Amino acid sequence: MDKYLIEMQQVGLCQGLFDPELARPWFERSLERLDQPSCECCIRFVEKQEIQQLNLRYRQQDKLTNVLAFAQNSVDECGRILLGDVVICPAVLAAEAQTQEKELLQHFAHLVIHGILHLKGFDHIAEREAKEMERLEVMLLEALGIRNPYHEDSL
Repeated sequence: MDKYLIEMQQVGLCQGLFDPELARPWFERSLERLDQPSCECCIRFVEKQEIQQLNLRYRQQDKLTNVLAFAQNSVDECGRILLGDVVICPAVLAAEAQTQEKELLQHFAHLVIHGILHLKGFDHIAEREAKEMERLEVMLLEALGIRNPYHEDSL
């Protein structure tokens, strides 16, 4: 049995932007570094309309967003932890990368890691929590050979 079972949904939405399978090793290596025991999760790629509807329904924010995470943290009949779902909007991700002058795949990796941290219970509402989440994002990205997205001069 694989340590991490990662289901990919609606991957055709990424066509022409990036290979969604790149998220799999980023997910696995980040979970390893966070000492996550074997688990199952889903990465779902959605259109703008769907992510906006999800954002409104679950966060009461009627606007586009790049990534949402829905932590489940339950255990299935085989004893595997069901970590939850990360929902990414490729169109928003690509637009942000272009606007912020970030390399597309590095921004994709950042959003994957951001989603993982939300699944693990981290948040960025309070300043202290935001700093801890940012620190972990930078650490996990650097472990993947990706520069700090918050500072131009790093890596």
